[in-house]
Amino acid sequence: MASKIDQDHNRFRKIVRGKVRRELKNFMSKGELFGRKGHDIVSIPLPRIDLPRFRLAPRQQTGVGQGEGKVGQVLGPGQEQDGSGKAGDAPGHHILEVDLTMGELTELLGEELELPRIKPRGTRNIETSKIRYTGISQTGPDSLRHFKRTYKQALKRQIASGNYSRARPVVIPIREDTRYRAFRTVTAPQTNAVILYMMDVSGSMGDEQKEIVRIESFWIDTWLQSQYKGLETRFIIHDAEAREVDRDTFYRTRESGGTVISSAYKVALKLMDEHYPPADWNIYMFHFSDGDNWSQGDTQECVNLLRDRILPAVNLFGYGQVESPYGTGQFLHDLEAAFEAEKSLILSNIEGRDAIYKSIKTFLGKGR
Repeated sequence: MASKIDQDHNRFRKIVRGKVRRELKNFMSKGELFGRKGHDIVSIPLPRIDLPRFRLAPRQQTGVGQGEGKVGQVLGPGQEQDGSGKAGDAPGHHILEVDLTMGELTELLGEELELPRIKPRGTRNIETSKIRYTGISQTGPDSLRHFKRTYKQALKRQIASGNYSRARPVVIPIREDTRYRAFRTVTAPQTNAVILYMMDVSGSMGDEQKEIVRIESFWIDTWLQSQYKGLETRFIIHDAEAREVDRDTFYRTRESGGTVISSAYKVALKLMDEHYPPADWNIYMFHFSDGDNWSQGDTQECVNLLRDRILPAVNLFGYGQVESPYGTGQFLHDLEAAFEAEKSLILSNIEGRDAIYKSIKTFLGKGR
C-alpha cells in the first residue's frame, strides 16, 4: 500500500502534468525552456503553480498575531536585517522547476497535438540482437555467477548434511553449489529512420529565424525518437553552396552569401545514395528557409529534384518557411503551385515563435 507521502507526490505529479500540457503551446515557443539533465530528463519552469503558504485573515477580524504594534517592530528573538525599499503586501513570484522524462514529455506532446502513431515504411527492417536472461544454470562464466542463488544452494546443502551451526553460521559454497544466470540471444526487428535537416544560412536568415528552427527541430526530434529506436540525424546548411555539418555548427553558423536551394537537395540525395537506401530506411527531410532563391531557374531545378528523386523516396518532406524582413517568401508559393496534391510534401509558413506549435502539428499530424 502506498504511503501518504507517495500518494501526495503522485497527486502533485498529476497536477504538474496537467499544467505542463495546458501550457505546452506557450512552452514550445521559448528557447530557454529546456535545461537537460542527463540524456532522458528535461527541467521545465512552471511559474504559475501556487506554492502552499499561510494566508492571513482580513484586518478587521481578530485573531492570533493581531494587536497593537508598529511596522518593523521586532516581535521575537533575532536580529533586524538591513535592507532597502519599503515593505509591501503583494505576494512574490515563485518559479517551480519540475523534471520530466523524455518519455513523459513525448506523451504530452502527442496528446496535446493529437499526433497519430507513425506507420513505418520500407521493404524490410533491420534486425538487432539482444541478450535476454531466462533462468538459472549450473554452468556458465564467472561473470554471470548468481551470488544469491549460489549462497542459497550452499546453505541448503550444509543444512541437509548437518554441517550448519547456528552458533557459527558460516556458509562456504563449493563448486557444485555455484549457479549462473542463463541467457539466450533473441533477434528483434528494429525499424531505422533518419532525419535530414536543411537550413538556409544566407544573409537574410537572422538569429531569430535560426532560433525558431532550433526550437522546432527539437520538438520534431523528440516525437520521432519516440517512434523509432534507431533514429539518426544529419545536418546540412546552405547559402550559394551546401555542405554537411555537425549539430552545433548547424545552429550557430551565420553566413552572408546568396541562396541556391538546389545545392542542399543535392547533398541530401548524396547522403541517401551512400548511407540511407529508401528500401531500408524511413527518411524524413525538413528544410527551413526564408523563401528566397537566387533564380527561378534554380527553383525549377528544386521542383524537378523533389518530383523525380526525393518525394518518391521519403516518408515526409517538410518545408518550413520562416518569415524574415529580408526574404521574399516566394519559394513556398512556387512549391504550392507545383505540388498541389502531393501527400509526401508538407508546407508550413512559420510567421514567428507563436507559430511553432501549429507548424509541428502540420508536419507530423498525418502520421507518416
